[in-house]
Amino acid sequence: MRSRFTAFARGHVEHLLRSWHSATRPARNELAGSLDPDRRWTRLVIHETEGGGAADSEGIVEFTAIAREADGSKVRLRERSRFVREGGRWVYVDGDVQA
Repeated sequence: MRSRFTAFARGHVEHLLRSWHSATRPARNELAGSLDPDRRWTRLVIHETEGGGAADSEGIVEFTAIAREADGSKVRLRERSRFVREGGRWVYVDGDVQA
């Protein structure tokens, strides 16, 4: 989760694609087009985790990601994300964004 947050913050499309489940991964152009260069991700707060240990094949992370827009306004994204092991690595499957 932290590596994906960093990849979003730095615009590292390759890492995001590698860490996304093959069944739900967006196309490169779609992902690259969704990264807003005027949004600066500044903080990640992990609220809760379920599973995700060495013996698990699935895990859930609930987090809030905080960003600043070019105009200085703050953006908060709260999500409950689902991860699974694919090829021995943890990958993001999907998530529910919370209001």
